[in-house]
Amino acid sequence: MTIVPPAPGEPRRPEGPRDPGDAWVIADSGERYWGRFGAAGLLVVDAERGVLLQHRVAWSHFGGTWGLPGGALHEGERAIVGALREAQEEAGVPDGAVRPRLTSVLDLDIWSYTTVVADVNEPFEPVISDPESVALEWVPIDEVDARPLHPGFGSAWPSLRALLAVRPSLVVDAANVVGSVPDGWWKDRAGAAGRLRSELAGISVPADAFGVGGTQWFPQVALVVEGQARALEDVADSIDVIRAAASGDDAIVEEASRRVAGGEAVLVITSDRGLRARVEEIGARVQSAGWLRGVLSD
Repeated sequence: MTIVPPAPGEPRRPEGPRDPGDAWVIADSGERYWGRFGAAGLLVVDAERGVLLQHRVAWSHFGGTWGLPGGALHEGERAIVGALREAQEEAGVPDGAVRPRLTSVLDLDIWSYTTVVADVNEPFEPVISDPESVALEWVPIDEVDARPLHPGFGSAWPSLRALLAVRPSLVVDAANVVGSVPDGWWKDRAGAAGRLRSELAGISVPADAFGVGGTQWFPQVALVVEGQARALEDVADSIDVIRAAASGDDAIVEEASRRVAGGEAVLVITSDRGLRARVEEIGARVQSAGWLRGVLSD
């Protein structure tokens, strides 16, 4: 492959300094891919209005088509950070307005593109804030195919649309996970559960752990606590704390059953063999406390 800076009039911006990532990656076969360090885009989903699409300016790559706000990554930049940065630069997506749901990565070895799917949690109106957009619109999901789509987005859209119906969730056996590390948890079980809750905030889980498509998911999390850990303080976060009235195992099975019945792809975290068998019987998947510790340390 070769790395070639853009010619005048090509993306990114026709004026101003360029980032080192703003260059073409050219495969030996001649195909060109934008972004020396890869690229990323943000697929914003609004439950009422559809998805946010960008009508690309004529001088851009595949100008005149509709696609996602996005662009070249900076060196060392995480794809999710780059996708959010580009969406802010190109569409005025405010800080905190969206919550990531999943990533889907196209990896061509010499170049990769990451689609970050995110849900709106603070409604906003997009703003054309740089020269790369002719228009920004909320497009109903059923009408996306009617637009002339950027070829890359067009080929990915059927699988991305299917993933919008997937709802993975993580049900965590707090006592089992907390007890897997000898850090003094027995002195303050509620405090240890609180530390675990903090670690779980914003967790991303490989898609294959749920048996679904995509690359990484940011699932809904239910933390099941029992005994003295039920004194865990309430805080405003995205974790559902389930306080077991009696048996923690029974509460975990009940919560997992409820979510499976609701159509969610459920992953239970426990190293308890008896509990594992019970939740597998109801259609949930299981991973160990050690597996979760590994995910959290990545």
